[in-house]
Amino acid sequence: MDYSTQLLMALPELVLAAGAIVLMLVSAWGGQASTKLVSWAAVAVLLGAGIALAGPASAGGTAFDGLYRADMFAAFAKVLIFGASAVAILIAPRFFQRTSGDDLRPEYPVLILLSATGMGMMVSAGDMMSLYVGLELQSLAAYVLASFMRRDTRSAEAGLKYFVLGALASGILLYGISLVYGFSGTTLFGGIAEAYAGPRSIGLLVGLVFVFAGIAFKISAVPFHMWTPDVYEGAPTPVTTFFASAPKVAALALAVRAAVEAMGPAIHDWRQIVIFAALASILLGAVAAIGQSNVKRLLAYSSINNVGFALVGLAAGTAQGVAGVLVYLAIYVVMTLGSFLVVLQMRGADGQPVESIASLAGMSRTRPLLALALAMFMFSLAGIPPLFGFYAKFAVFEAAVEAGLFPLAVVGIAASTIGAYYYLRIVKTMYFDEPAAAFEGRTDAVEGGLIAAAAVFVSPLGYLLIPFLGGWAMLAAKALF
Repeated sequence: MDYSTQLLMALPELVLAAGAIVLMLVSAWGGQASTKLVSWAAVAVLLGAGIALAGPASAGGTAFDGLYRADMFAAFAKVLIFGASAVAILIAPRFFQRTSGDDLRPEYPVLILLSATGMGMMVSAGDMMSLYVGLELQSLAAYVLASFMRRDTRSAEAGLKYFVLGALASGILLYGISLVYGFSGTTLFGGIAEAYAGPRSIGLLVGLVFVFAGIAFKISAVPFHMWTPDVYEGAPTPVTTFFASAPKVAALALAVRAAVEAMGPAIHDWRQIVIFAALASILLGAVAAIGQSNVKRLLAYSSINNVGFALVGLAAGTAQGVAGVLVYLAIYVVMTLGSFLVVLQMRGADGQPVESIASLAGMSRTRPLLALALAMFMFSLAGIPPLFGFYAKFAVFEAAVEAGLFPLAVVGIAASTIGAYYYLRIVKTMYFDEPAAAFEGRTDAVEGGLIAAAAVFVSPLGYLLIPFLGGWAMLAAKALF
């Protein structure tokens, strides 16, 4: 295969990397005044990267001697990643201007682009080295984003915690990769799969455990979830919105590709790890959220809970299970973005963000449309029909049952009823509690439009997308098998 064709396969990442470098220079020369230009240009770059997926980048095969995979699976994940990244850029300027009194600095969209470049590499990795490089590029940008509000102690603390624990997770992952390489003799996913298909090796098994432990941190699965509530609460809300969507998709897609392509023959070994992480995440995410009073911390535990449900599909280890994970991620991203967009509208009389659940009291009377949208997102996250979130859970549990994991499905379904409690508590607070002080300000046109679009998506109208979404997810899943 000639070199130009291989470059076309990696065109989305090339567009993002080139765009980030150019916009970094623009921001350096233009200073604070260039923020608006850089932000809209970054959104255009993400759109361009998405358009680039229409060519060889979605069905080109393997490039750069197996280091990079351009297939439908990667394309599906990248559409979600680029879309969520664009939303994180669009919602940032108004938040920073009203919260800190300073306009958004142009470094923010550049960091989002660099993070998106790393995430693109993560989901297209065909080798442990390209996997790690992509993961670190995403993480390094994320550490800076978490502490982006330099004068805010909570933001600084969030960035420090994320960095320290992220470095620990990277070390665990690297140790696992070194063991896998040492006992298989290669870092390519195809060669690693051949090694796992051969005679059992304790070294390979230990390497598998450490690799999955490192990835579990990135998806905030129990027991490597401890950073999530603190980082989500402390980081600026647009950054938290980004963390809860795009990197989550990238890390879960990475976990799926590594499990199926690199370690597929060892399914009976990694399935035990995935089942434990799935059930533990579902249970802890549900139980720990009950006592939360901060809405961002509650949504952090909600994300842990949702990761558990997505892992149920991975535990199936089938094409149907992988398709279920992708469908779940697509619906989860919209529900999460919608929820955080509503949180962005929560501001007190002084214009500063309000994050307590108690402040939502009586919102159905002061901001009825906003309350309706949040209620829809909460019911959908809980998986209550007829909202579209129900189909997300149905897809992964159906795959688990088809794979013979009936006990896992039963326990997961039973545990989902616990999670419904804290979602319903928010709805009860909005509609039945005595009104608190009304939120100040009006919803921005861009944010209002995004909230409306997300609410329509999670409504019963979303079921009209099942033939398209399910068919595309199945095509993407079959690319791994």
